[in-house]
Amino acid sequence: MGTKKACVSIREVSKQFGKQQVLKHISLDVMEGEIFGLLGPSGAGKTTLVKQLAGLDVPTSGENFLFEEKMPSLKLIEKIGYMAQSDALYVELSAKENLQFFSALYGLRGKKQQQRIEEVMELVQLSEHLHKPVSSYSGGMKRRLSLAIALLHEPDILILDEPTVGIDPVLRKSIWEAFYTLKQKGITLIVTTHVMDEAEKCDRLGLIRDGCLIAVGTPDDLKRKTNTQTIEEAFLVYGGA
Repeated sequence: MGTKKACVSIREVSKQFGKQQVLKHISLDVMEGEIFGLLGPSGAGKTTLVKQLAGLDVPTSGENFLFEEKMPSLKLIEKIGYMAQSDALYVELSAKENLQFFSALYGLRGKKQQQRIEEVMELVQLSEHLHKPVSSYSGGMKRRLSLAIALLHEPDILILDEPTVGIDPVLRKSIWEAFYTLKQKGITLIVTTHVMDEAEKCDRLGLIRDGCLIAVGTPDDLKRKTNTQTIEEAFLVYGGA
């Protein structure tokens, strides 16, 4: 095993909307094959940052690189799976029709398409609901279908914005098991969350508050450096509360 390379490099990134500065001079590397969590309260800037990594937004200043290629980059679209906070699903269609539509966008056809649809639905434990209209899905099922869609084209980086919001704890556990499975396949996951026990499951964390990156490290490192028992306490120490 060689040393792991950074597949995401964020360099002095700031973002302003009018007079409001949402991100302030963020620099960060995410390594290949790790689950990297961005932890912070709502409005801290997490969504703004991951949208830039997914190529949906650009910084006001600074640069984002994925696989040493400056974002946004059309040729990297296929390497990125992105799951937004709100589910972008066609509720009048069945889950299968949604998956066929999105996989066709990625150029998946025929047998390969069929195979990927089966694989991703199995991973998110929705196989038996494949033919049901999405309008009959619960909120948690819709989140899992969104995850399945983000995985269809076998991306190298998965960017997940609050992937488990509104999902019950039992199901959340199974979704995290799916994340670990993906990590074992060498996929890099970037997950935003404000759920503290979820933060503990990440390999490394970036703590974000008021658009600033206030600390980066493994959950254990962050607790040790702040002499705290939980990530929540560590966050409060770093945040100067």
